[in-house]
Amino acid sequence: MSGTGKGVSSALALSNAVTNLAASVFGEHRKLEPMAPDTKERWKREVGWLLSVTDHIVEFVPTRQTAENGTTMEIMSTAQRRDLQMNIPALRKLDAMLIGYMDNFVDQSEFWYEKGGDNKRDDDKWWMPTVKVPAEGLSEVTRKWLQYQKECVNQVLKAAMAINAQVLVEMEIPEVYIESLPKKGKTSLGDAIYRSITDEEFDPLEFLEGMDLSTEHKVLDLKNRIEASTIIWKRKMQTKQEAKSSWGSIISFEKREQFEERAETILHLLKLQFPGTPQSQLDISKIQYNRDVGYALLESYSRVLESLAYSVMSRIEDVLGADAAAQNLTATEAARRVMEGDAPRKLDAKEELEKLNEAPASMTLYDFMGWHFDQDELMRKKEEGTLDEAGEAKLKKAPSLAPKKFSYVESLSAGGMRSPSARH
Repeated sequence: MSGTGKGVSSALALSNAVTNLAASVFGEHRKLEPMAPDTKERWKREVGWLLSVTDHIVEFVPTRQTAENGTTMEIMSTAQRRDLQMNIPALRKLDAMLIGYMDNFVDQSEFWYEKGGDNKRDDDKWWMPTVKVPAEGLSEVTRKWLQYQKECVNQVLKAAMAINAQVLVEMEIPEVYIESLPKKGKTSLGDAIYRSITDEEFDPLEFLEGMDLSTEHKVLDLKNRIEASTIIWKRKMQTKQEAKSSWGSIISFEKREQFEERAETILHLLKLQFPGTPQSQLDISKIQYNRDVGYALLESYSRVLESLAYSVMSRIEDVLGADAAAQNLTATEAARRVMEGDAPRKLDAKEELEKLNEAPASMTLYDFMGWHFDQDELMRKKEEGTLDEAGEAKLKKAPSLAPKKFSYVESLSAGGMRSPSARH
């Protein structure tokens, strides 16, 4: 864990190890199909080795101890660091859920992938295999099942994103990055973006609609500019030297705080709208200069799970897109079908994980067909007014294939989600 003597910190060495392992395991997985058993076992084993380091990252916590004479005293004992105690089991759960969602595609036969190079894609995913569906499109049940699978994966994606964002916020901003920033946020943003953010009638959604975000490079450039400006404004507010600053004499402390909040909102919307965007300069700098091994493992593990979830969602969208094309749907209708209904809001790691606790277990196509038809029959009876109390209760209840819920406390008590310790 010393960075192999190349001047790399232990934290960065572990971060790179998790990233490289994920690339070697998932890099060639380009279809909606289960992972090979040996590949799945390798991922589980090797990521467990890397995460086992966190079992030995501890902090002092007060505990009560009873002496032989019956006297109770409070002493300081060691326990796994709190953030690792909560987030490592949660990430292991997200990991298992993603693998399970991929396993659900084992028996499907309504779509397949083009073999050979006769029918190559001509879009921005030219390296991906071309998906094929029947001439009349997918069946209604399969289409709804795919939408259901997509929503399940999306919940995992949001939870991984929330944990990753939380860890990155807690990481210290390197001095190297701070020294590279201009003195004013306006310089970083440019006149046009600065005017938009400081406008009285600012609307973040309208702002993004007016920006050219046609390429990944342009999205990343906007993110870098806005992140730099938020750091500049935060540092100016922390100095509390408004009277001495020529910029501060023009704009009040409250206004500057408002601009910083607007910039944070834009960053959040960018992350939601473009989840596959590469890391920003700030994120790269934090990861590179971070010296906390716990943060390094949390960040890298959540990042690779976020990437995997986004990849699985993209594969599902490819199938739904092929289905829409087979049915000659217009672009508007196809977009409406796959569009998320929730309004953008800030992701919270604990809240997203609680949603996953209450979500139904993953379902294969056959499981979904049984549940789907049962629900249709109950809905019909409800409309006719012939639904009894038992049926109404069943209609309200989510499909419960595996009623066990996940919680931090249960996972930690059971010990099943802890990293393996056999290595030590």
